[in-house]
Amino acid sequence: MRKFNVAVVGATGAVGEELFRVLKEYNFPINNLIPLASSRSAGSKVEYNGKEITVLELTKTCFEENEVEIAFFSAGGSVSEEYAKYAVEAGAVVIDNTSHFRMDPDVPLVVPEVNPEDIASWKERGIIANPNCSTIQMVLSLKPLDELYGIKRVDVSTYQAVSGAGKTGMEELVKQMQDFFAFRLDESEKKAFAHQIALNVIPQIDVPQPNGFTKEEMKMVNETQKILHKEIQVAATCVRVPVLRSHSESISVTFDESVEVDVNKVREVLEKFEDVEVIDDLQNNAYPMPIISTDTDITYVGRIRRDVYQQNIVHFFNVADQVRVGAATNAVRIALKWIEMENDI
Repeated sequence: MRKFNVAVVGATGAVGEELFRVLKEYNFPINNLIPLASSRSAGSKVEYNGKEITVLELTKTCFEENEVEIAFFSAGGSVSEEYAKYAVEAGAVVIDNTSHFRMDPDVPLVVPEVNPEDIASWKERGIIANPNCSTIQMVLSLKPLDELYGIKRVDVSTYQAVSGAGKTGMEELVKQMQDFFAFRLDESEKKAFAHQIALNVIPQIDVPQPNGFTKEEMKMVNETQKILHKEIQVAATCVRVPVLRSHSESISVTFDESVEVDVNKVREVLEKFEDVEVIDDLQNNAYPMPIISTDTDITYVGRIRRDVYQQNIVHFFNVADQVRVGAATNAVRIALKWIEMENDI
């Protein structure tokens, strides 16, 4: 396999740092690694494969100057909006982890285990979009169920870790807990979140929309339909919880009225699906939890049960490390699948 010149935009952020770890773990075919960040972070060092590499400033010409072939963008939508085109013009494929391009009809939105065939349309814009973290882990469990019975509707409530708000979110939770034990929680600063996150849950992630949902909730609606190529009804309630890492989701799936859900079949298709693992033994207190999924590349599913009243509804709990499965790992898997498809490996 030939090696590639790979750029990471947002190299000093939480997802950027995780990307370096995942690239190493997956033995990504790198010829030259180019960490990129704003002028504030340029000159700092990042570690990759036991070596320190100097972060370069993100500019309009840096992709051409460094002959970049694959560019991972994880520095925010405004940065992707401004700079992705320069990477494409330099001949690179852009794998964008922000929300900016996700609903662009000419940009494929990809979870490689679910819709790898969509990668083929990357040449339309030179960009492949990485879905929202909560969407990724949800569609990984929905895809096999849709193939089994055909999904009509999904109702989901999320329990999203503070790391979804980046390093500042994690730091704020830790600081507030320290202040709690120092009996000064009421004085603790609230910057990353509108309310105190320690010992609390906040039923709002992202900005309100005219329909009463939030932007995060509507991402889950629209992205799920685009990835699965199906007008599935989705209703989401996204909640921030005082967990450092890994998102959880309580999911209810409704199939056609003629379907009689067989829980054993549901377990079987989920267990067989790539990068999904079932932990479902309520009698022995075994089920997915954030402490199980953190630092893994698996989406865990458990608490699987048929609805008490309707035979065509199944409920389950879903957990994944959103920094990896929901961002860095999915991006790297997209890139590896792109290499495989483009080079007929």
